[in-house]
Amino acid sequence: MGLIIWLIIGGVIGWLASIIMRTDAQQGIFLNIIVGIVGAFLGGLLFNGGSINAAPLTIYSFLVSLLGAVVLLAIVNLFRRGRVR
Repeated sequence: MGLIIWLIIGGVIGWLASIIMRTDAQQGIFLNIIVGIVGAFLGGLLFNGGSINAAPLTIYSFLVSLLGAVVLLAIVNLFRRGRVR
């Protein structure tokens, strides 16, 4: 059951991050899930000392995951286009 929740929350976080970074038209649901999960890991590394699964889902952990996903998309845009959108 935990894996399904990770996929759903990762998809939502990736979708929101792609809307913020205006890359939603370029990504499908699969990439949104990947961006959300990797962004959550990146946010956990930056703000929680590497732990993203230590606490239940809270507003703080959701925002940290969203911020990590936005940072990830900014890095991808930087390498893809040579600039951050």
